[in-house]
Amino acid sequence: MRAKHVAPASSAAEDGGRPESVWGIFLVFLRLGLTSFGGPVAHLGYFRDEFVTRRRWLGERSYVDLVALCQFLPGPASSQVGMALGLLRQGYAGALAAWAGFTLPSAGALIVFALGLSRHASAIPAGVLHGLKVVAVAVVAQAVWGMAKNLYAGTVWLLMMAIAAGVALLFPSAGGQVCIIAAAGMLGVLWLRPGHVLDHDPLPITVSRRAGVIWLSLFFILLAGLPMLGALLRHQAIADINAFYRAGALVFGGGHVVLPLLQAAVVPPGWVSNDAFLAGYGATQAMPGPLFTFAAFLGASMSRAPSGWIGGMLCLLAIFAPSFLLIAGALPFWERLRRNLRMQAALMGVNAAVVGLLLAALYHPVWTSAIDAPPDVAMAVLALVALMFWKLPPWLVVAGGSVVGWLIGA
Repeated sequence: MRAKHVAPASSAAEDGGRPESVWGIFLVFLRLGLTSFGGPVAHLGYFRDEFVTRRRWLGERSYVDLVALCQFLPGPASSQVGMALGLLRQGYAGALAAWAGFTLPSAGALIVFALGLSRHASAIPAGVLHGLKVVAVAVVAQAVWGMAKNLYAGTVWLLMMAIAAGVALLFPSAGGQVCIIAAAGMLGVLWLRPGHVLDHDPLPITVSRRAGVIWLSLFFILLAGLPMLGALLRHQAIADINAFYRAGALVFGGGHVVLPLLQAAVVPPGWVSNDAFLAGYGATQAMPGPLFTFAAFLGASMSRAPSGWIGGMLCLLAIFAPSFLLIAGALPFWERLRRNLRMQAALMGVNAAVVGLLLAALYHPVWTSAIDAPPDVAMAVLALVALMFWKLPPWLVVAGGSVVGWLIGA
């Protein structure tokens, strides 16, 4: 199942006549993984500047179409774009190098933070952790507003979002959320009407249709088979892989949308405490790279084995595995998918549901666990203003929230 490498006609000349090595791809994405703050939209901007403007690995319209494919699929769009760019340059090894460079810096830092939190919790002032939880309220509120504004598709869409939020609050389980997403996709086909398909440049990446079928089959086999395997073996590592694989496979919109799925998977069973969950989510906002590295923090924070570095890396690989399988599997069929209006309508319905799920998560557990008194409300509002109107970088708001929480709690 070797990927076919088809580079743009002009890329060899523009890159000095030599293709990028796997090691070179890793180093480029490592620099981005260390410096790309600001979330998925900002990451796509960094990628455009690096790979379209500076390195000219592909043209503007091809890049836009690649972004469209990754936004069409479930999973973290910016990480999937990175994997696809690596696939373009050096096949499957290039995709792995791009993912590792972009992901491992923040994942490693979050595992270290999780270990420090679990082993030296008494050394960290309670106000600092509370400040992280309050800042998480502002971050999720900003995500809800931004996604609702960008994805809004009329009154019916808004109604579907509100219903999804209400049902999620009534049935706050991972299984309930999966049912909400599936139902929203079916209702989207019936109720929503997407616009026409725009002209585009064909993507300069090809994977054989046979390989694409194999990757997509593996994606669905794991999605259906991991729960059965977990029930049969009752091994904690299998349960972890199942929970994080499912979260990575069912999240449309990426980034913050994974919050409710992960919370439902790890907090009710007692794998991770709700306080640690929210503190880690707040700390993740201060990290460069993809927000899905939050999985590394959760895996390292588990109250039972596997935890620590092994648990962190296991959960990290599990949550990103669907992204690779979908990118490699969907590329050969993208032309057909992007022209299917029923598929686009289903995606619109799913988008309404995931915004509703995130809205429900904003209330519970994010708000209910973090806001205890009027000073907390004031702090959350100030953090939201800093993010939305002053346009301060998230890492700076997180750092400020920690300091303010420490001062209030002192």
